[in-house]
Amino acid sequence: MPIIKSASVAPAAPQTHKQKSRKGKKAWRKNVDVTDIEAGLEEFRDEVMLGGIIAEKESADLFTLDTAGDVGIQRKVLKGSKPLKADEIISRRSVVPAVSAKKRPGMETTDGIIPPKRQRTSYVSHKDLVRLRKIADGKANDSLVEVTEAYFDPWDLQKDIEVATQDPRFSFLEKKKKHTVPKSMKEKPISLATSGKAIPAVKKPEGGFSYNPQASDYDKRLVEEGEKELAAELLRRAAAAAEYVKAEAVAKSAAEAEAAEAKADMSEWEEDTDWEGIDSGVDDVQLTTKRPERKTQVQRNKIKRRKEEERKMKMSAEVKRRNEQATHIKKIAKEVKEREAVREAALEKEDDDDESSGDDLELRRRKLGKIALPERDLELVLPDELQESLRLLKPEGNLLKDRYRSLLVRGKVEGRRHISFAKKAKRKETEKWTFKDFMLH
Repeated sequence: MPIIKSASVAPAAPQTHKQKSRKGKKAWRKNVDVTDIEAGLEEFRDEVMLGGIIAEKESADLFTLDTAGDVGIQRKVLKGSKPLKADEIISRRSVVPAVSAKKRPGMETTDGIIPPKRQRTSYVSHKDLVRLRKIADGKANDSLVEVTEAYFDPWDLQKDIEVATQDPRFSFLEKKKKHTVPKSMKEKPISLATSGKAIPAVKKPEGGFSYNPQASDYDKRLVEEGEKELAAELLRRAAAAAEYVKAEAVAKSAAEAEAAEAKADMSEWEEDTDWEGIDSGVDDVQLTTKRPERKTQVQRNKIKRRKEEERKMKMSAEVKRRNEQATHIKKIAKEVKEREAVREAALEKEDDDDESSGDDLELRRRKLGKIALPERDLELVLPDELQESLRLLKPEGNLLKDRYRSLLVRGKVEGRRHISFAKKAKRKETEKWTFKDFMLH
């Protein structure tokens, strides 16, 4: 099988190494051996592609002077030998710069030339200081400082805000309305205490609330808080028991319903019935009921009049009931108003007689707003947590939470819940078709 060579390889020229005679046909120029010339040309092209002809370059471009030496030879020579201590000390380099060997003049020795004084700008002169003090004391001249009163107080809601004159070019816009004070600003906040007394913003704590209380005060408060927790635990257990009984009843009723449904399905398909042609005797019974006749127009009119009278009587009774209810409501409102006035008068008299304030431990049922008030933190330290030294005490509580709950209890702020993903109002943008409003002249 012949060997197939690649077509990319060019055929070589005929080789004539020995030419004894130059007269024959083999001595023609096309048969001359040019292998050396082609090899030289290929080498020349390779040198040009690699950066240039080597013969034309300088020695500095071709050779480099090795001053460092071969690291491998140094390692082979120094292998197994310990470096000298002097070389180790010299090889160390410190971060701190070396002390300069330049001679410096001393601090007290001078060259006899006094340096010029430069003006200092980083201080206030005595003259300016006296002038600023006079301005601060209000004793300065009017020419220096002109004091003008503020024309607008953003916190004074009782003053009307001056509305600037509107540009006639924007007359189609809605005019700005004056800010008015809401009625609730003049009303006194309603305390949420059961007694109705005003709760102080910061109440003075009693002896049992101290970090280092007396034994009698601490025992009394411990018993009170224990009774509260016991009552709450009993309520929780009662609720859990009621929930358990309710769940059992639901499960029992569901089981009974399933059993009844299964029995109904069984009776429908498995019990004996009379559908197989057994005569039940129903066909022999003759219908004896009288067929209703059509009503005349007189009867229809009579029924219509009766229904209209019934509707009128029902309407009059409803109006009478509403009037009585409105009168009763007015009477109840008047009684409540009188009772509240008597209660407020009694509270004011009690406040005048006794300077005691309301307590936020017991609050009324009706709160301000729909959100329940946050529970008060249990400010009680267990007996094993009491410390004998004030240095061992750990601060407890949160002033921010206490302040927020105080505002809610005093009726200053309505309780709100933070809504992280609140729905925004959907707004639809449209373009007015003003181009349709045209007139032909």
